[in-house]
Amino acid sequence: MYSSNLDSASGSTAETVGAVGDTEERTRDRVLYAVLEDGPVSAAELGNKLGFTPAAVRRHLDALSKSGLVEVKLVANQKSGAGRPSRRYVLSHRGQTKLGNDYLEIATDALKMLGEAAGDDAIRKFARNRFAEMETRYAKALAGVEGLEARAEVLSNMLSSDGFVGYTRKVDTKVATALMHSVQLCQGHCPIQDLAREFPVFCDTETEMFARLLGVDVRRLSTLAGGGHVCTTHIPVGREKAPMRAEKRTRIQFTKQERPR
Repeated sequence: MYSSNLDSASGSTAETVGAVGDTEERTRDRVLYAVLEDGPVSAAELGNKLGFTPAAVRRHLDALSKSGLVEVKLVANQKSGAGRPSRRYVLSHRGQTKLGNDYLEIATDALKMLGEAAGDDAIRKFARNRFAEMETRYAKALAGVEGLEARAEVLSNMLSSDGFVGYTRKVDTKVATALMHSVQLCQGHCPIQDLAREFPVFCDTETEMFARLLGVDVRRLSTLAGGGHVCTTHIPVGREKAPMRAEKRTRIQFTKQERPR
């Protein structure tokens, strides 16, 4: 599968950072991977996850920021929109590159030559063939799994095993007459994002694969190749009828004398 250096960092983020024997570089890699998994994420959230003191987590984040591996995004208060925006950390393009994109320059050059020689259809066919192998493996893992949420979770785990750092988020959206349920399938890393930036057909083909595997129409909201901090795919799960507001009714009773004739 795609080359990736994530394995050395994964599986360790749940351990307490700063334990005896940890080197600065190893600890910093844990922070980098945690930003990859959870970004955009605050320093406080990282500290809680990794067992950092506030001072320690900020020291490592400052170092990663100076190295150009993480970026700071200012995010408005989601509840009120008021007050000072909070600082959230995400991986930069350089940080993504650090986590593994071997041989992509060679692959990009080769696909450019293929396009020049045989046209865009040849590149599209190449992308479909590339994802066909993934789709076969993923379909086997999804066999017998019922429910869109459960299937999306299995799919995210399969993506993680291929170096894409997959995870899901449940999202409920209220509209006038219904409550819309959906799942966001997220990929915190893309081993081929530089290739996909040059050839967007890879993102399109992957999205089509997700739709076939899940059996519903899905919509790509953002991609790392397109400049997003994470690849996000919207999966509609269902809808509920919004509860109707009870009408205020007045009951009128007539006495025998008052009853109209």
